[in-house]
Amino acid sequence: MSEEPFTSGLDRIDRNILRALQKDARIANSDLARLVNVSAATCHRRTQRLLENRFISSVRAQIAPAGVGLGTLVMVGVVLDRSTPESFAEFEKVVGGMKEVLDCNLVAGDFDYLLKIRTRDMEGFNVLHGKKLITLPGVRQIRTFFVLKEVKDNAPLAF
Repeated sequence: MSEEPFTSGLDRIDRNILRALQKDARIANSDLARLVNVSAATCHRRTQRLLENRFISSVRAQIAPAGVGLGTLVMVGVVLDRSTPESFAEFEKVVGGMKEVLDCNLVAGDFDYLLKIRTRDMEGFNVLHGKKLITLPGVRQIRTFFVLKEVKDNAPLAF
């Protein structure tokens, strides 16, 4: 892997800071500085610049879903009845406000959107399906996939 800066302005130290923060965002600045081989002041300045320039989109805790009663993971493929900017915008607005939907992605292929949803159990999903999913604007078809095993989830970005 080249140690030259990316065109985005990240150098080797920036990339190392980002990699370390992906593993543990709670790391103390002094420990992070030692890990990437710069002074604590330089490390702090660089980390602040990475935040300000939005190379870091957020810092948050990753909650264990089963621990908060949301152990069922469901992937839902959605096909809209029309492929217009207005129908996409309306769908996205409504889905954006649904707390059960963790991810919503416009995709190419058999579906228009792929949703990642967490519920307590199959019964909880059945209620969500009957009350909200089938009433989403412009939906022609919904295909549901219950996840049997999460093999890899929210892996760090490789760069």
